[in-house]
Amino acid sequence: MWYEVVLTPDDNDTWLVAAPAFPEVVSFGETQQEARENARNAIEEAIAGRIARGESIPVPLSSSLEQGRFVELPAIVLLKAALYMNMRAKGWTRADLMRALGCKREHVDRLFRLEHNSRLDSLEEAFKALGEPLRFDMNFPDAT
Repeated sequence: MWYEVVLTPDDNDTWLVAAPAFPEVVSFGETQQEARENARNAIEEAIAGRIARGESIPVPLSSSLEQGRFVELPAIVLLKAALYMNMRAKGWTRADLMRALGCKREHVDRLFRLEHNSRLDSLEEAFKALGEPLRFDMNFPDAT
């Protein structure tokens, strides 16, 4: 999944980068590539902050429309953000999810910590508990 970034040459031979979907994201880099990497990290931090504050998260794009204008987030970040967004849309709290999963609060809290490497099966169970089974749309090469 992708978020748009805007790179602007700065007056000190660096690149200023912002993310229109996240007004709080502004970063820079010595090169365009470094600026995009810094933007990706800043977007991850913005998502973590929004989850912690109970705020909405902008919906990412499913594919990049133009090379260089978008950054791709790691799959684990997108899964955790999607879980949070689905839980919020259903009006559920972490306590509701905890009861639905029959687990302790710490387990549910880890599902929303971006720095925690949650297991895929734990995330899959959480999506099922919300009534939103996890699905992937992937292209597989022909087996010839």
